[in-house]
Formats: sequence, structure tokens, C-alpha cells
Amino acid sequence: MSADAVEVAVVGGGVMGLATAWQLAERGLRPVVFERFARGHRHGASHGTTRNFNNAYDEDHYLDLLVRARDGWDGLGFVTGEPLLRLHGLVTHGEIAVADIERRLVERGIHAEILSARDASARWAGMRFDGEVLFSRDAGVVRASEALGEFERRIAAAGGEVLWETPVREIHETGSGVELALPDRRVRADVAVVTVGAWTDRMLPGIRLPRLEVTEEFPAHFLPVDRSAWPSFNHYVSPDRHPATVYGMPTPGEGVKVGFHGVGDEVDPDARPHAVTHAAALADYVREWMPGLDPASAVPISCTYTSTDDDAFVLDRRGRIVVGAGFSGHGFKFAPAVGGVLADLVLDPSALGAPPFRLP
Repeated sequence: MSADAVEVAVVGGGVMGLATAWQLAERGLRPVVFERFARGHRHGASHGTTRNFNNAYDEDHYLDLLVRARDGWDGLGFVTGEPLLRLHGLVTHGEIAVADIERRLVERGIHAEILSARDASARWAGMRFDGEVLFSRDAGVVRASEALGEFERRIAAAGGEVLWETPVREIHETGSGVELALPDRRVRADVAVVTVGAWTDRMLPGIRLPRLEVTEEFPAHFLPVDRSAWPSFNHYVSPDRHPATVYGMPTPGEGVKVGFHGVGDEVDPDARPHAVTHAAALADYVREWMPGLDPASAVPISCTYTSTDDDAFVLDRRGRIVVGAGFSGHGFKFAPAVGGVLADLVLDPSALGAPPFRLP
């Protein structure tokens, strides 16, 4: 086998790996990203047109990331003629204390206001509300596929590299760095960042990780019945009526994406059954709460969640290996900030992420 040497190896070229490599390249390094699958693949959790830019958080560690992520998305500028964030607003309602979230957002300088159910229904006729509604105009969607492409473009422009269809079989820390075993060669790096999503346990058997559960989730796109305006949304439903919290967003050209958060079956990421679950329950939800959508028009989407027990991310370093994992179905919007934290950990061995994100 031949041996290659790189400054920083990023193993995993989903949104978190690409965002980390972009942040490293912005700081003058030349990272190399090793991705097992081809560009645009659908085997992980980063594919698709849109992701919710949901800002309805009240915990400092997420609000810190949210502010940093918003700066990052805005700093990327226009891509194919428009920003990577479409800020059409977010509504949050149901069995949740919306006043607490409003207060925390306003403290951070983020727009938030509480509307009555009547006012919200008048504004978004395609949805039904039965209590107070939190609205923030500083939210919407991330243009996900364009974001991946822009990260890759910027990595290459700064002298880094993204290697598609280049699997890493094993990672070993050595006395002087990290060694990556590829099918045809070994690569040595000063530091390795591992952002492989559902494959984290398998890639890092020597690091003590929190429990990471991999599930296959099936949100769906539904067709609107008219031209009503749509925000992004969170609905904290009664658990005796629906399986889980509902989230969603408009996706131009595909409809309105609606999904239950974290209800999928546990799966092997290398053998996903692609057997749609909760389809009838999702259609029932749409029928009850979204008169502006056709409940019979669902087009399911398969994606994976890799979740910790408390849905907190893993952003930490052990030796020369930096770990980003457990994004639990709500990580994509934070990608510029997560990339920044992981880049901090690469550059400074003494750096620490927020306490909830640290390894056990």
C-alpha cells in the first residue's frame, strides 16, 4: 500500500463534514474529505431540497449555535441567485410553553411574537390552530442540496479536496497522528474529524460514545389544494391523538413536507428496508390539522436519524480524533455552527464544546 499525508482528514462528506472542511479551509488549512458514497447519494441524512430552519429553542447551547449558524448561512451569500436561507417564517404551536421560547428568542435579538389562533388561521389558511401560536419571521428553510454544493465549491476554491466514492474502512490513532485505512492505501493525518452519521459506532469502536440509535423516518410531501401561503411549522400534538411532534415546511415544486419527529423503526444503515411507516397516521394528521393539503397525495421520503437519548449532539475531541455525531433529526440548520465548533476542536486540543455536547 502507498501512504499519503494530509493536514486534516474529514471522514464523512454529509453536511456536517462539508461544513467542517469549509470552516477549516476558511482558516487556512487544506482539509481532505473522504466520503464513502457518490455525490448526491441518498444513503444518509443530508440529501433533499429543503431542511427546516427552526429557531424555536429556549436552551442556551442551541441558541448559541443558532446565532452562529445564522451568521454562517448569511455569510455564504447568494447561491444560484438567492440566499441559502428562505426566511418565510416559522409557526410553533400546540402543547408547549410558547411564551418561554418567545422570551428567549427576543433576548437574543431574534424576532418572535405570539398570535392568537384566530389571527394565525387568517394568515395561514391552510393550517388549523387551537391555541396561542409563536411566530418568528427569522426562520424558514435551508436550501439543503444547494448548501452541500456551495460548501464543496468553497472547500475546493481554498485548496481543500472532497473525494467521493472513497470509503474509509478503519481509523487508528498513532503516536504522531491518525492513520486511515482505505481499500487501496493508507492515509496519515495530523487530526481526523469523523462525521459519518449512522455509521459512527462502527467507525469509532475505541471511543466511548453515548448510545446512538439509527432509525428510518418517513416524512412526506403533500400537495396544496390552493395557493395559500405556507410557513415552516412545529406542532406539539397530544400524544394520545398522534404519534409525535409534527414538523414541516414548504418545498417549491414538491409540495409541503410534513413529518412526525423521531418515530421510525431502528434499522441497520447498510440494510434499510425502505418500508414506509406511520403513513396512515400522517395522513390522518394532515386531514385534521391541514385543510390546505390533500391528505391522499403523500409522497413519502426516506431519511435516517442518528439520535442520542436526549437528542443532544456530540461535538468533542478524544486525542487526535474529533467527533461530530448524534444530530437527532434537528441538526442540518446548525451546520455552519457545528462546522465551526468542530474546526475549533481541530485547531485547539484544549477547546471544548458546550457541556451537553461533550462525550461521556
